[in-house]
Amino acid sequence: MTPATFKVLTFDVVGTLIDFEAGLTSGLRAIAAEHGVELDAETALAIYGECRRDADAGKFPDDVARCYRTIAARLGLPLGEAHGARLVEAVADAPAFPDSVAALASLAGNFRLVAMTNARRWAFERYSKALGEPFFKSFTTDDTGTEKPDPAYFERVLSELSNDGVGKNEILHVAQSQYHDIGVSRQLGIANCWIERRHAQPGYGGTIAPAQFTEPDLHFTSLAGLAAAVEAG
Repeated sequence: MTPATFKVLTFDVVGTLIDFEAGLTSGLRAIAAEHGVELDAETALAIYGECRRDADAGKFPDDVARCYRTIAARLGLPLGEAHGARLVEAVADAPAFPDSVAALASLAGNFRLVAMTNARRWAFERYSKALGEPFFKSFTTDDTGTEKPDPAYFERVLSELSNDGVGKNEILHVAQSQYHDIGVSRQLGIANCWIERRHAQPGYGGTIAPAQFTEPDLHFTSLAGLAAAVEAG
């Protein structure tokens, strides 16, 4: 299998194209510094990942405010709605990974690009702007009414793309999350490409850990790696 086999690339956004961990930890560090607390970023990310798996988790990034209460209580940070709202904004303004904009621009010359994000539409609009508005179509939790890894999310996207004349075998799903994307895309028979953003770090950081690891169809440690493979043919 090579990337050139496909016509459409569907992308997870948060964690694959947008460095939400940087936004989250930057926001937490700012609050911690103001109150004389030394922050362990990896511990904070792990708590956040646990919190996002709660049964009462809401939509991203609004739910970051709820998660902040848990993080604050466990790491000695100040409580209060203002701090939670501030962290939501920090995550919504998280930067693109350094290679994302150029790699997406390159890939757009060979494929139609589709965003599939667990973020709400209001936050996705910020992310899309930061990425250079590269997408042919976009799907958010506000559009689908559900979140990945719910197969219904993927089925909605497949149905919409089918209306555009795109078959499942013409789609490559590109993502960093084993839990939200790689495992379920395999179950649904969608080819996948794992962008292992945390290849130089242990664990899954702020992303929910999968029950089991799924060997991807394609594997790169950066989006630039995928773009380079496409250019090389």
